[in-house]
Amino acid sequence: MSNEIWKIFFSTQQMINHKNFNRIALIVLDGAGIGAMPDAPEWGDAGSDTLGHILQSRAVRLPNLQRYGLGNVRPLQNVPPLAQPDGSYGRCALKSNGKDTTTGHWEMAGIILEQAFPTYPNGFPPAVIDRFVAETDVPGILGNIPASGTEIIKDLGAEHVKTGRPIVYTSADSVFQIAAHEEVIPLDRLYEMCEKARRILDREHRVGRVIARPFLGNPGNFYRTENRHDYAVPPPRENLLAALKDESLDVVCIGKIASIYDSVGVTEDLAAKNNQQSIDQTIHALQQNTHGLIFSNLVDFDMLYGHRRDTEGYARALEHFDASLPAIEAAMRADDLMIITADHGNDPTFPGSDHTREYVPLLVYGKSARRGVNLGTRVSLSDIGQTIAENFGIRLTAGESFLAQIKDV
Repeated sequence: MSNEIWKIFFSTQQMINHKNFNRIALIVLDGAGIGAMPDAPEWGDAGSDTLGHILQSRAVRLPNLQRYGLGNVRPLQNVPPLAQPDGSYGRCALKSNGKDTTTGHWEMAGIILEQAFPTYPNGFPPAVIDRFVAETDVPGILGNIPASGTEIIKDLGAEHVKTGRPIVYTSADSVFQIAAHEEVIPLDRLYEMCEKARRILDREHRVGRVIARPFLGNPGNFYRTENRHDYAVPPPRENLLAALKDESLDVVCIGKIASIYDSVGVTEDLAAKNNQQSIDQTIHALQQNTHGLIFSNLVDFDMLYGHRRDTEGYARALEHFDASLPAIEAAMRADDLMIITADHGNDPTFPGSDHTREYVPLLVYGKSARRGVNLGTRVSLSDIGQTIAENFGIRLTAGESFLAQIKDV
C-alpha cells in the first residue's frame, strides 16, 4: 500500500472509530513556566513563577487560554478556574538535568538527560577559542564572557565594526554564540563560522547549541536581526520525531524546532522568525493534507521578553497569542488535537537574565477530545511525547501517556 493511500485509509479509520487523532499540533510557548519546581532552590530559582508573576503585574486578558483550563491548573490572578473548561489541563515537571531550550524540547521527544549540557560561566577555554580563531581565519575575537545578547553588542559592537573581530559569548545556558554586524561579516560567512564552531565543539565539548546572532545599525543604535540560526548537537536517534518519520508520518516543524533536533526526523521545516510567523505557519500547516505531528515554537516569549526581563512585553505577547487561538482552532479538523506547553521558565520579574527551573503548563484541546480532564502534575515532559507516540501506534522509552484520558471513545 502506498504512503498516500495508507494515510487516507488510516485517517478514514480514525474518523470511523473516534479513537485516535489524525494530527497533533504541539505548540511550545518558549519559556512560559508556571511556578517553581521543588528543586528550584538548587538552581538559584526559588520563588520563580513566569506566568504567575506576569498575571500579577496587571489584568492580562487570556480568555481562550482560560477556556482551555489555564486557570484550573493552579490559582492564577485574573484567570479564575472554570467549572467546565473546553480543554484538559495540568502541568509538567522537567525531569532532565537542565533548564534550557534543548533539554526541554528533547525531553518532550522522550530524551531524558541525566547529565546537563556544559556551561561556561568564565568563558570558553583558550584551546577552544584558539582553534576557532585558526579554523575560521578571523583576526581574533571579542568578548568570550557570559552576557546578554543585546547588551554585548551595545558594549562591543563599535569595536567589532572597527576591527572585524566577531563577538563570541555565552550565557547561563549551554551556548556558543557569535554576534556579527551583517555589513561587516556577511550572513553566509557568519553561518560558515558557526558550522566550524559546531565541529570544533563536537570534538571535546558537547555544547547544546551554537547560535549565529547577526545585527545591524550604528554605534548607540545596534539591533539584532531575525537572521539568527541555531546549530544544535544532534539528539539520540531514539526520539519521537525520528520514530514518527520512520513510520512514514509527517513531522512538520515550525520556527526553531528543526534546528533544536538538528533536523533529525523532520519531514518539513517551515521558517518562522517570531511569534506571529509561527502562528501563521501553524495555521498554514493545519490547512494542508498531512497526517502526523505539527510542532511549533513561539520564540518571542523567551528571546524578547524573558531574557530581557520585559514583563509588560511578555504580557502583551501572551494576549496576542491568546487572541490568535480562534484562528488556529478554525484551521483544525474534527480529528485534530492541540497541545500547548512550554520548555522551561523564564520569569521576567526574576533577577538576572537566565531561564528559571519551573513546571510548565499543559493544555490539551480538540474538537473530538474529552473536555475538562484534570491531567494533574506529570513527572516529566516526556509524557507529552509518549502520548503523541501512542496516538500513532509507537512506543518511546520514556514517559507515561495520557492519551486514554483525553480520547472521546
